[in-house]
Amino acid sequence: VQLQASGGGLVQAGGSLRLSCAASVRTFSIYDLAWFRQAPGKEREFVAAITWVGGSTTYADSVKGRFTISRVFLRMDSVKPEDTAVYYCAARTRSTEEYLYWGQGTLVTSPA
Repeated sequence: VQLQASGGGLVQAGGSLRLSCAASVRTFSIYDLAWFRQAPGKEREFVAAITWVGGSTTYADSVKGRFTISRVFLRMDSVKPEDTAVYYCAARTRSTEEYLYWGQGTLVTSPA
């Protein structure tokens, strides 16, 4: 599975942005797809995930109600300056394993 993230950019506080994660072939082997982010000087953190079959979603408390994940997009609404980070999409083939497949990051910047 190969992933390619895109759609980052500059967004004003309160604005919206949509990130994309394109998956290559063999998507039938994906258990779930997730987004992570890493802000400057901070650890990488989980943002949201969606199971490939069934579409069950999970969100970090910090983005719940503002971000919406689908199998292709991460919709970011009511963006805050603290959402500034490099965003990565990732996939795994089993719920019991770590995320082994990662796309390159896409930078989202929301000035304070």
